[in-house]
Amino acid sequence: MKKVLIIGAGFAGLRLARKLKNQPFDVWLIDKNNYFQFQPLFYQVATSGLEPSSIAFPLRKVFQKQKNITIRCAEVLSISTEKNNINTTVGEINYDYLVVANGAGTNFFGNTEIEQNAYPMKSVSEALYLRNKLLQNIENALIVQKNLRAPYLNVVLVGAGPTGVELSGAIAEMKKNILPKDYPEIDFSVMSITLVEAAPKTLAAMSVEASAKSEKYLKDLGVTVLTSTSVTSYNGDEVLLSNGNKIQTKNLIWAAGVVANGLEGIPKESRGRGNRIVVDEFCKVKSYNNIFAIGDVALMSVKDYPNGHPQVATVANEQADNVKINLLHSINNKPLKPFQYSNKGSMATVGRHLAVVDLPFIKFQGFFAWMFWMFLHLMLILGTKNKLLVFINWMWKYFTFDQSLRLIIKPYQRKK
Repeated sequence: MKKVLIIGAGFAGLRLARKLKNQPFDVWLIDKNNYFQFQPLFYQVATSGLEPSSIAFPLRKVFQKQKNITIRCAEVLSISTEKNNINTTVGEINYDYLVVANGAGTNFFGNTEIEQNAYPMKSVSEALYLRNKLLQNIENALIVQKNLRAPYLNVVLVGAGPTGVELSGAIAEMKKNILPKDYPEIDFSVMSITLVEAAPKTLAAMSVEASAKSEKYLKDLGVTVLTSTSVTSYNGDEVLLSNGNKIQTKNLIWAAGVVANGLEGIPKESRGRGNRIVVDEFCKVKSYNNIFAIGDVALMSVKDYPNGHPQVATVANEQADNVKINLLHSINNKPLKPFQYSNKGSMATVGRHLAVVDLPFIKFQGFFAWMFWMFLHLMLILGTKNKLLVFINWMWKYFTFDQSLRLIIKPYQRKK
């Protein structure tokens, strides 16, 4: 039986591992975490709308009934393509077929000062850290003079893709409906929420209608939207913008871009734009017959997507399905099947009753788009219990205009 080794348990890796159930493969799934993370809802963890456990699901629970899988919680240190093995924090593991699906991280575009001081949000732990920081800074605002409170309250978000737009809207709703009740001593009219985008519009990858509506929704919620503007520096207290303006804040959230996670052993000539691994039409890594790459880490240049497919869950899932077929074809000496992406559309939510949806056959915004967004995301969450917890939290917030999860959970520190 051939051994298939999958690096990464995100959308792509998890999907492929599940698709290989009852297939003639010995499947190994390697991830540094023992859980799957539902990335589209990280922003709700960061803004106290959901608990981390609601959008994370234990890997071993997912595969309890799958007999041909082995799970190891470990970090991959390097790949040896000559020996057909990987070196991990738990030792070396051999493979017959390797599938790289270790995703992408935050792209700070080489600005180390921003990297050291800004808050990214590419994992559950980072979202929880952001929640702690936002709440702690409000607590800190209580103990300084009133004229010095603004930097603790002001929030600047960089990147007006779905993450930046959704976070901006969620924080604006907290400012309006929740924070004044929690902190009656603070005048939240001095709190500013600023969304900075280098492109000429918000949600640049979506339609003109979606972009215009999302910007209008944000402005109606009190968010200052700065397009065709970038952040040039941030020292932890002051943001400097490309137009020369400065914003005093201790809360800079970086959602401006992603870069594929590196992996030692994949040669530079197999890397492309955004550090992504260059693959052919079968998702095979350039120069290798037994190594595939899928999801955010893969770069497949085709006519419709010359710079690679969008780094979204639908692409990851469809590539996983394609690689499952090609693995079976490989062991049966059949021709491999080329990958063809079926674009099912995109969407983003801004706030209560406010969302934008672009489908291949229709575009719509507002209340119905918001309901559509919620239903689809609820269906995609793993586990009936998790679906129920998310639904209860959403309904509670809808009817009470409140959340009950504003906890500052600090890491335990052993006394010296």
